[in-house]
Amino acid sequence: MRKLTYFIACSIDGFIGGPDGDASSMIPFVDEEFLSYLTTEYPETISVEGREMLNFQDVENRRFDTVIQGRGSYQLALDVNITSPYAHLREYVASRTLKESPDPRVELVSGDVAGRVRELKSEDGELGIWLCGGSQLAGELLDEIDELVIKTYPLVYGSGMPMFGSDFGATEFALDSVRTFGNGVLVRVYSRRR
Repeated sequence: MRKLTYFIACSIDGFIGGPDGDASSMIPFVDEEFLSYLTTEYPETISVEGREMLNFQDVENRRFDTVIQGRGSYQLALDVNITSPYAHLREYVASRTLKESPDPRVELVSGDVAGRVRELKSEDGELGIWLCGGSQLAGELLDEIDELVIKTYPLVYGSGMPMFGSDFGATEFALDSVRTFGNGVLVRVYSRRR
């Protein structure tokens, strides 16, 4: 069975963006060392636009062949006229407001998102599914998340958009690894305890 990985950036206090979802304060921490790690270990998480800027469009997917994201995350791409931000992956957008996909490569999921994710997880294949964001979608899919890859930036937001927009419930994960970078970023990898 394929796994669902929530690969996400957050502040020290667990926010993936400010109250309005803005996370631009994290961008300055993507220095040469950290970018090298991302492009080597998680190249498919770099958008089409980023891949073009870095001139590595033809790099093969290493961990994921599918991405699912919420409408808010997808809207960031739409705002700059990009309708398929991860064209090198199968793209799904969970949305109750979009009635028609703006791109034939992007499938909208408006009903049972967890059910659709279970279908994707049951497919054959070695590569997994990347949960790109956002908060509400992660909350809805918490029971389906098999792995967390949390890029923690050395910032405190105080308030904002939490990693999981869900009701309280303790879900246990085991720490698999921690990697630190010279810029103060940590990448922690957790697996769901079964």
